[in-house]
Amino acid sequence: MTSPALSTSSSSSDNGSAIAELLQETFALTRRLFLQLQRRPSTLVAGVLQPLIWLVLFGALFSRAPEGLLPGGMSYGRFLGAGVIVFTAFSAALNAGLPVMFDREFGFLNRLLVAPLRSRSSIVLASVIYITTLSLVQSLAIMLTASLLGYGWPGAAGLLLVMVTLLLLVFAVTALSLGLAFALPGHIELIAVIFVANLPLLFASTALAPLSFMPPWLGWLAALNPLTFAIEPIRAAYAGPLDLSSVLLEAPYGSVTGTTCLLVLSLLTAALFVLIRPLLNRKLA
Repeated sequence: MTSPALSTSSSSSDNGSAIAELLQETFALTRRLFLQLQRRPSTLVAGVLQPLIWLVLFGALFSRAPEGLLPGGMSYGRFLGAGVIVFTAFSAALNAGLPVMFDREFGFLNRLLVAPLRSRSSIVLASVIYITTLSLVQSLAIMLTASLLGYGWPGAAGLLLVMVTLLLLVFAVTALSLGLAFALPGHIELIAVIFVANLPLLFASTALAPLSFMPPWLGWLAALNPLTFAIEPIRAAYAGPLDLSSVLLEAPYGSVTGTTCLLVLSLLTAALFVLIRPLLNRKLA
C-alpha cells in the first residue's frame, strides 16, 4: 500500500513537472514569434510609425486650438498623447489573432495540435506574452517621443498607472482577437474586422476630443467605449498628482472616477477571457 506521504510527494512532483514543461513550451513558442518579428521588423516599425505620425500631425494641426476647449487648460499635444498611447496598444492587441490565423492556414497549428505538448494552453499564452510585450514596447516608444515633443512624462506613480491600464486593455483586446482568429474562417475576414473596428473605435472615444466637444449621440458612444476608460486614467497620470477617486469623466450617465475606469477594464478583460475559453478549448482539443 502506498503511504499518504509518498502519494502527496508524487502529486507535488507531477505538478512541478507540469508547470516546468508548460513554461518550457510557452517560452519556445514565444521565442518563435519573436524570431518571426526579428526577420520581419516592419510590423514593429509600422506599429510605432503610424501613431507617431498621428501624434505629430494632429498635435501640429490643433496646436492653436482656442483656450477653454480642453479641460484644465491642457495643451492639445498633451491631451492627444494619452489617446495615441492607448490607440497604439489597442491596434497592436487587435492584431494578436493574425499570427494564429496564419498558423491555421499554413498548417503549422495542426502540427502543434498533434505534437506531444504537455498543455495546449501554451499556444495561447505565447501569443498573449508576445502581443503584450510588443504593445508595451510600441507604447513606450510613443511616450518617449511625446516627451521629446514637450508633452510631458508621468512620474513614477503615473507610469505605474499607465502600465496597469495598458495591460488591462491589451489583455482584453488580445482575448477578443484570439477568439476571432479561431471563430472566423480566414485571415481576410479577420483583417476586415480589424479595419472596420480600428478607426471608428478611435474616433468614438475621447482620444481626439473631449465629450463636451461631441454631439450627444457621439458622447454616449464615447462614454461607453472601452478605449475611453483606458484613455482617461492615462491622461490623469500626465496631468499631475494621482487621485483615482477623483472624477475623470463627466459622462451622460454620471461621473466616472479613475477607480471606476480600472474596474470596468478589469471586468471587461475577465469577461472576454471567460467568453472565449470554451471556444479555445474546443478548437485546441
